[in-house]
Amino acid sequence: MPGTQRDVEFRFLAQPTDVNFGGKVHGGMVMKWIDQAGYACAVGWSGAYCVTVSVSGIQFLAPIHIGDLVTVRARLIHTGTSSMHLAVDVLAKDLRSGEPRLATSCVMVFVAMDKPDGGKPTPVPAWVPVEERDLRLQEYALKLMEMSRAMEPLVQKTREI
Repeated sequence: MPGTQRDVEFRFLAQPTDVNFGGKVHGGMVMKWIDQAGYACAVGWSGAYCVTVSVSGIQFLAPIHIGDLVTVRARLIHTGTSSMHLAVDVLAKDLRSGEPRLATSCVMVFVAMDKPDGGKPTPVPAWVPVEERDLRLQEYALKLMEMSRAMEPLVQKTREI
């Protein structure tokens, strides 16, 4: 039911096929996991097909190794008319030592569409923060939106070069 599922959590083990020559999970694989969890969260909230619009502030903070238990958490932190901003964290845990660590974090924006092919943006249920943490996360999403708008003229200039 739209407007009720605000977060999603995926869990799995990092596999040998996920790693680079250094034995650590590829950044591209981590980004794939982020996009999958973000998509599931956005669809869960909106009840509609969604497309990724942007990924902001992605930080690779700690490596993920083969055999680590990986948790990808996506949480809605702001809604627009048809857009949803999500905070996504990727945590890794060495199962032998039990030591967890934040591996990656970012903010994603998705837009709900009225149909998968050639659709148009469609409204999403509004979300209103109540808890203090949610208010801070929404403020962060709004600051990222503001920075993105401010960068648009610069991006346009580079296209002209």
